[in-house]
Amino acid sequence: MHAMRSTSRRDFLKKCLTGAAVLRASGRMGLLAAAEQGALAKSRVVIARDAMLRDDGATVDSRRMPSLLDRAMQTLFDRDNPIETWKKLVRAGETVGLKVNALGGRGFSSNLQLVEAICERLQEAGIKANDIVVWDRDSDELEHAGFHVSSGGNRVQCFGTDRVDYERELVTHGSVGSRLSKILTQRCNVLINVPVLKDHDGAGVSIALKNMYGVIHNPNKFHPNGCNPYIADLNMLPEIRSKMRLTVCDATTASYEGGPGYNPQYSWKNDALIVSQDPVALDYTGWQIIERKRAEKGLKTLEGDGRAPHYIATAADAQHRLGTNDPRRIAVVEV
Repeated sequence: MHAMRSTSRRDFLKKCLTGAAVLRASGRMGLLAAAEQGALAKSRVVIARDAMLRDDGATVDSRRMPSLLDRAMQTLFDRDNPIETWKKLVRAGETVGLKVNALGGRGFSSNLQLVEAICERLQEAGIKANDIVVWDRDSDELEHAGFHVSSGGNRVQCFGTDRVDYERELVTHGSVGSRLSKILTQRCNVLINVPVLKDHDGAGVSIALKNMYGVIHNPNKFHPNGCNPYIADLNMLPEIRSKMRLTVCDATTASYEGGPGYNPQYSWKNDALIVSQDPVALDYTGWQIIERKRAEKGLKTLEGDGRAPHYIATAADAQHRLGTNDPRRIAVVEV
């Protein structure tokens, strides 16, 4: 297993400037040489932490969450103004879907304060409130997780696919054939993924890529063999791949064992967000965080437990190219 490599923001910016110089020089150095240099480009994964995030030791402080999100986004996009980071992602008039994960109930679903902060920043970037929909597969699960299900009016929308159903036509890629949520196909042209950092009893980990199982009508069909290659093939579906702009992983509470459900004895208060535009790099990084916690607790590696997340490598292979799982090509920036 490769150790996760971290770099300071200053060091990372130096590398970015070097990359910019390579791009400027590409016309003089020839396409082959430029391509070889381009192969060294890194996917940025930002881990933002706040040791004071919980105001009473348990509940995430809604006053501190926006600042934590801003710090993560400003580092990811190298911007001083937090609103400018969102303007790089979305344009006024677009409809934005926040695909949350509500399976874990109130204790272990996408954090409410995080989702509220994202919605606020999207509106400040020019997206109308009623052009934002917070969603997952089931409205009751959203309610149980603490979300207020609502639709209509000049406010952020929040409901499950059960309210609108799945498309009738099957879409396929590789090993996957599924009907997609009409929320994805008809209600949003931008997708922001808001998963949770957690262990999974079959796939090893469930973070960005696997959160798309909540987009289809038949996720149970795709759990054999550690969900490999199903997770990678699912994320290749054009409606998912073309609309995905960003992953904001809720790592405020995370699990290292006993997932994907919430088992408090195997969870810890991590008080962090992980953001990236490369879901494979983010999943690889999250996997390493979980492995370190497992080692700290005296548990086997996921490989040793017979459930290493091999789907991450599949998502990065030449047939998928959804991102990189090569630690040499991932710049992890901790702030």
